Amino acid sequence: MTTAVAAPFRFFSLQVVRTRSLGPSLVRVTFAGDELREFCSDGCDQSLSLFLPHPGQTEPAVPIELGDGWWQAWRELPDDVRAVMRSYTLRQLRRDPDEIDIDFVLHGVEPDAATPAGPASRWASRAAAGDRVLLLGPAVADNRAIRFRPAEDTDLVVIWGDETAVPAASAIVESLPAGTRARVWLEVQHAGDVQDLVTEADAEVTWLVRDHQELGAEIPHRLKGVGGAPTPMALGAIRDAQLPPAERPYVWIAGESSHIKALRRHFVGERGIDRRSVTFVGYWRQGLTEEQLRAAE
Repeated sequence: MTTAVAAPFRFFSLQVVRTRSLGPSLVRVTFAGDELREFCSDGCDQSLSLFLPHPGQTEPAVPIELGDGWWQAWRELPDDVRAVMRSYTLRQLRRDPDEIDIDFVLHGVEPDAATPAGPASRWASRAAAGDRVLLLGPAVADNRAIRFRPAEDTDLVVIWGDETAVPAASAIVESLPAGTRARVWLEVQHAGDVQDLVTEADAEVTWLVRDHQELGAEIPHRLKGVGGAPTPMALGAIRDAQLPPAERPYVWIAGESSHIKALRRHFVGERGIDRRSVTFVGYWRQGLTEEQLRAAE
């Protein structure tokens, strides 16, 4: 007698259903596909690998027919053929019909942008219904690509994320049950990127806006942006904050790697929070593409 064990991750062939602008720097892309019925996740910060086609391709080039040998074969494809792979987090999963939302940060898509857009931003800015992608995601609801795991007796949840972490952080905040105390800082480029979050938790959400020219803009929840360079702004806002007294706090911080390290040092070294209760995830590193980041690891 043998026992079947489900593989925790698999490929899903998907197509774009619709897109929706969330602000100057953010766009939500909704995907569907028959294979999504096998997609399972119980996490709020579920990590995914998305494979995108190059301009002129009708679908991403990933040799999934090779089974476990796909990775090496994919890496050996020519640069202008090999599908672009980028890491994202799931914003929402819906059933009947089966759909998922992924929020993209748009960098450098403006005509006068100082730094040109990367391939994922370019793709997302032009995405249209019917466009085909490949997703490597979970087929098992509880999997290792879920990082937000507070203990059952947590009495305070503290969250910080930059725009790359806003989708996961927003999903976390919206999932918190009534009675949960949460203090949240979310950092975005423009006031127009601020979103309304609905939660039953006792959550205080502060949006930090980097664009100096928009400091006077009204922001939902009647919260004002705070100016300054990214790291000093986040550290300053959190360091100055009076957190509610808690015996078992849990911290989740995600975004640019150097910012994450500085914030982790603050929570562990300055606040004295048990390092085992601090989840930190570097989604990107300043000055490096995802390909360069993978090569450096």
